[in-house]
Amino acid sequence: MNKAAQPVVHVLDDDDEVRDDLTAMVRAAGYVVVSYSRPSQFLEKLDHAMPGALVLDVRLPEMSGLELQRHLNHIGSILPVILITNHADIPMVVEAMREGAFDFLEKPVRSQDLLERVSAAIQKDASNRNSIRRHADICARFQTLSAREKEVLQLVVDGRANKVIALDLGLSERTVEVHRGNIMDKMGAQSLAHLVRMHMIIESGGGASRES
Repeated sequence: MNKAAQPVVHVLDDDDEVRDDLTAMVRAAGYVVVSYSRPSQFLEKLDHAMPGALVLDVRLPEMSGLELQRHLNHIGSILPVILITNHADIPMVVEAMREGAFDFLEKPVRSQDLLERVSAAIQKDASNRNSIRRHADICARFQTLSAREKEVLQLVVDGRANKVIALDLGLSERTVEVHRGNIMDKMGAQSLAHLVRMHMIIESGGGASRES
């Protein structure tokens, strides 16, 4: 993905007047906006590599906002979803939030409220994508370690001293020191604490979150 790609705000609402109003509000703030009247139109053009956010009406033809949220989860989309709802749809919104929706707004939508949510969603999306890139970079570095270096790394993050690691692995203490130096260089770790944090990221899976 091009890191300089401009975020795109997707607006999905089957009501032509509401959709046009939402699109005009967001576009007036300088965002690139693409609008859709049906979920199938949005899904056909969805590019997972493109940053941005989705402004989504809860009640739609083909599938509800909640069903679309679940589908986005299923296909691995990290695009933050802002739900637009009537008061009567609140239970559905609560369920969608549990499924990972970013936020919601009640109709009629105020321009200031919409733009605040869109700005926050785009910032969240950027943070998620940075986390994914960072995790991929750390994992790539980890894969350059030899099998022995991975063994030493695990013992290091477990808090074992060089002398103990040497005994555990049947190595000389000097050899352990060499392995530790190689690990620090290959991982690009600036300190032991930095190395431990990177190892935690690898073990956690480094997943992104749509929640605020």
